[in-house]
Amino acid sequence: MADPKPTNINLHQKSHILEIDFDDGSQFKYSTEFLRVHSPSAEVRGHGPGEETLQLGKSDVNINAIEPVGVYAVKLVFDDNHDSGLYTWSYLYDLGVNYEAKWQNYLQRLKEAGHKHAELN
Repeated sequence: MADPKPTNINLHQKSHILEIDFDDGSQFKYSTEFLRVHSPSAEVRGHGPGEETLQLGKSDVNINAIEPVGVYAVKLVFDDNHDSGLYTWSYLYDLGVNYEAKWQNYLQRLKEAGHKHAELN
C-alpha cells in the first residue's frame, strides 16, 4: 500500500495542536512544540547522524502558517521564524505513530542536557 495521505489538516492555534486525519483512518494530534523540536530541517537534524541540535525553549512556539509543497509535504511556518523543514506525509505519519516514544526521548535528552521542560517545572 502507498504511504497514507492526509485527508484533513486542522490547526488549533489556541491549544497549540495540529490535527491530521489520514486516508487509512488514522488521526494524530501533534503539539506545535513537538513538531518544532522534530523539524526535518538541517538546523535541527544536522547533516548526518550525531549532528542533531537539541531544541530548547520551544514550549510556547506556535504555527503561523501551513504552506503546501507539491502533493507530498507541507512547510510549517513557526512563530519563532523557523520555516526551513519540509514535513512530508510519510514523516508526519511516522511522527504520529511514534509520538509518545519520540516525545519521551526528547524530554530525556533535555534532562540529560541539564534543562527542565516548562510543563515539568
